[in-house]
Amino acid sequence: MNPLDHDTSKATRPIRPLPNLIFMSRWLQLPLYLGLILAQGVYVYHFWVELVDLIGAALGNQAALDHILQAVAIKGAEQPTRLNETTIMLVVLGLIDVVMISNLLIMVIVGGYETFVSRMNLQSHPDQPEWLSHVNASVLKVKLATAIIGISSIHLLKTFINAGAYDAKTLMAQTGIHLAFLLSAMAIAYCDKIMAGTTANHFKQSH
Repeated sequence: MNPLDHDTSKATRPIRPLPNLIFMSRWLQLPLYLGLILAQGVYVYHFWVELVDLIGAALGNQAALDHILQAVAIKGAEQPTRLNETTIMLVVLGLIDVVMISNLLIMVIVGGYETFVSRMNLQSHPDQPEWLSHVNASVLKVKLATAIIGISSIHLLKTFINAGAYDAKTLMAQTGIHLAFLLSAMAIAYCDKIMAGTTANHFKQSH
């Protein structure tokens, strides 16, 4: 009997009911990704609310200015009557923070669905993300860890720009949390490198 015919018969053999049920259970993740899409919509709404307030404050709207000053926690007995450089910087960093979290959501939604639920078959699509062509669970973890570090960096920068609104304990705690994220990402990347090297060695030995 030809070995190729034997492999073909194994590949076309129908899946038994229990393994098929377990395999189909991956579709239970679909509502989770749909929920993240709704969360993405909330972030888009929040982004435009903050942007409209920033534009309104720049045009002299006192209500918009009060909302911005409350959001960025500007400390001081007297609130400024117009925007200053620090306030604008903090608001813009907040907008960048929303964009980076939105990017993180896209990575989780698209990469997670592609990896754990079903293939999207986007190979011929002109807008296919560059990273999606070689995404797997390990690559996705490293990319998510890197994105979280970027988000943490924005939060830390906002805190230090407006350091007068925080006590030393809070500043040290946020710095420590950021360093913990950084070390975690480095550990994940290092473990991924070790696993990739081990897989490559096994492949060479088998051939």
